[in-house]
Amino acid sequence: MPSTISNSLLWIFEPFENEETFIPRKMFGADVAYVHGVQCLAVIDRDAPWDGLLVCTSREHHASLMAEMPVLRPHPVLGKWLYLPQSETEFESVARRLTAHVLAGDPRIGVEPKPRKPRKPRQPGKQAAPVRRVKP
Repeated sequence: MPSTISNSLLWIFEPFENEETFIPRKMFGADVAYVHGVQCLAVIDRDAPWDGLLVCTSREHHASLMAEMPVLRPHPVLGKWLYLPQSETEFESVARRLTAHVLAGDPRIGVEPKPRKPRKPRQPGKQAAPVRRVKP
């Protein structure tokens, strides 16, 4: 069932709309931008620490990105990615800088998506195992 919750931060992806490699996706309640074949940015507007912009990057690039944009910090749950909370006074300007970096192909931003494992086909005549529910 699709979510009826609208993400107020989708404006961040507007610069990507004319980029032919842009693919928007949903992931764990966030909206994610794939550009140039890599997962680049994620936006989510829920409660902290899920209330801002996540920069998909590797730890080796944290120092240079944080030196350039000091409001970025490692995400408290997903430490491999950098985080920009909506509460930052520079949120909009830094978000625009990050989208510009993505469009320019900055190699510090973006992670290769892991290939999905193919689903095993069900054997004819076999039913799926019943789901067991645990009572609280």
